Amino acid sequence: MGWCQLILLLLCSVVTIASSNNLRRNLPILSFDEGYSHLFGDDNLMVLRDGKSVHLSLDERTGSGFMSHDLYLHGFFSASIKLPSDYTAGVVVAFYMSNGDMYEKNHDEIDFEFLGNIRGKDWRIQTNVYGNGSTNVGREERYNLWFDPSEDFHQYSILWTQDHIIFYVDDVAIREIRRTEEMGADFPSKPMSLYATIWDGSNWATNGGKYRVNYKYAPYVAEFSEFILHGCTVDPTDHSLKCDESIPSGITSTQRLKMESFRKKHMTYSYCYDRTRYKLPPSECVIDPHEADRLRRFDPVTFGGGRRRHGRRHHHGEAIKAEASSI
Repeated sequence: MGWCQLILLLLCSVVTIASSNNLRRNLPILSFDEGYSHLFGDDNLMVLRDGKSVHLSLDERTGSGFMSHDLYLHGFFSASIKLPSDYTAGVVVAFYMSNGDMYEKNHDEIDFEFLGNIRGKDWRIQTNVYGNGSTNVGREERYNLWFDPSEDFHQYSILWTQDHIIFYVDDVAIREIRRTEEMGADFPSKPMSLYATIWDGSNWATNGGKYRVNYKYAPYVAEFSEFILHGCTVDPTDHSLKCDESIPSGITSTQRLKMESFRKKHMTYSYCYDRTRYKLPPSECVIDPHEADRLRRFDPVTFGGGRRRHGRRHHHGEAIKAEASSI
């Protein structure tokens, strides 16, 4: 059975749709062993005694990571994360979906990336999407936050349906990607696993590689808990689907207003407005003149069409392979 038939089967399945201001209400929280397994990093991955919390560490030897037991075709995926503090330049913490191990040349990804910074500067969040191996088109957005993500745990969530992808921070939607005719096969459509990693992104993560990881401050520890994996699992042998009930869907008008407010206050980069990378915006971009003007005032070079070399694009398959080869 092909993925098109699977998607049709999914749409025809009886799935109760929930839409609520608290997306995680009544969704089951899993222990680490129920949902995930070790990916790389040896003892740099530590499961705490309660079995519900995990520490991922980066030191001069290696980073670390974990991945879900199951493959998913759509669903709601969430974790509570506390990021490393102090000097974190070059450090990348990621919570994302990918199928790069199965589809090396046409893989899909849905990414939350947390980019470290020098002392006194805030962590930044980056979101990105790849579909069908479309790594030649970066769809990054970056944001500041209204809190310090190293002081306490905060919830980061991905909702992936056939029609859209929504990124959430503490139940506030921060980005929506709609499946459009213009986007075509670049919209993620194949089953993916969930991953979480911490790794050395010195060559690009902080000011385009200007500030690198300083292992004098290691180990860098990212803490994860409150795992939610709620969607449609795919059997890798016969491609059959098994869907959970009450999968969140869509975005309410109240949530949309909050998302628009967040983007006005906190978005610092969007690929749709980057004139140093794209002479014309990618076809799926809907240009908002007010958003364009605000970003142009924030960074006249990037969003005004000046000249500056942009950092190397990347995807997590490369990072995992690099870490694994160093172990």
